[in-house]
Amino acid sequence: MIDAVAILTSAYLLDLAIGDPRFIPHPVVLIGKGVHRMENLLRRAVSRRAGERLAGVLLVAIIVSLTWLVSHLLVRTARTFSAGAAYWTGVGLLVWFTATTLATRGLMDAACRVIAAIRKGDVSCARKRLAEVVGRDTSTLDEKKILSATIETLAENASDGIIAPLFWYAVGGLPLAMTYKAVNTLDSMLGYRNERYRYFGWAAARLDDVANFIPARLTAVLFALAALALPRTSGRNSLRTLMRDGRKHLSPNSGMPEAAVAGALGISLGGPSTYNGILVPKPFIGEARVPVSLERADTALRLIFAVSLIGFLVTALFILFLGGPL
Repeated sequence: MIDAVAILTSAYLLDLAIGDPRFIPHPVVLIGKGVHRMENLLRRAVSRRAGERLAGVLLVAIIVSLTWLVSHLLVRTARTFSAGAAYWTGVGLLVWFTATTLATRGLMDAACRVIAAIRKGDVSCARKRLAEVVGRDTSTLDEKKILSATIETLAENASDGIIAPLFWYAVGGLPLAMTYKAVNTLDSMLGYRNERYRYFGWAAARLDDVANFIPARLTAVLFALAALALPRTSGRNSLRTLMRDGRKHLSPNSGMPEAAVAGALGISLGGPSTYNGILVPKPFIGEARVPVSLERADTALRLIFAVSLIGFLVTALFILFLGGPL
């Protein structure tokens, strides 16, 4: 168990230090390529809607199973190395692959790039940088809406990119954490409510909802706890907003951390957004006690880091004292 904690600690620190360098192949990229190729193959084999749904289920089953199997074999192989260079190679591989399941540095860097552009007064640049991390149209957003969208994606991805991988690592070690990343990737590629993916992406979207159900709620609670300690945030209002607005979101999970963050910062998030030129009605979450501003965005970044640190510590303690597989 101490080895598992050491691997997790090293991976967490590695992610904070370097994030996901583009010059190093990332497992999620490989998973994404596999999803794309499998989709093309299966679509050629089916035509009717019922067939599309079955093909989507098959694709999810194949990608998830292969991801778990490869990760499991990696762990088993690495643990057979007992000394010398082979041992440290095995440790290095486990640390690296575990680090790729986490996204604290990447998430914060992406948000900082948008915030920095706003701070310089370059709204056009901020729109472009925001478009790299959100699905909505950004070309007409003003400064306030850009910052609001940035805080929203920070809140939602704190669950997807930090707490959920930590949760599944605690439950099933690296194989389950990497499998979660595969589920999340499947949803990001297939889980759309449009004509192309309404049936084909059904299984990916539903499995992602299940995989994130507990982590999303844990993330929301951790935001409230962090808000109790950080200045200019309210843990009490975070919990109150979570209980009142957490279920307003179209997603069964995304609204939980968003409501907790909105309450902690005393701002309003959400509202109608445009996707591919179509205005999509979305509820407002939270109360606008203060306006969305650069100061609120900076505080949101501190909340993200605090939640990441608390999540890591809780996971490490769980493995150390209660036991957990590597």
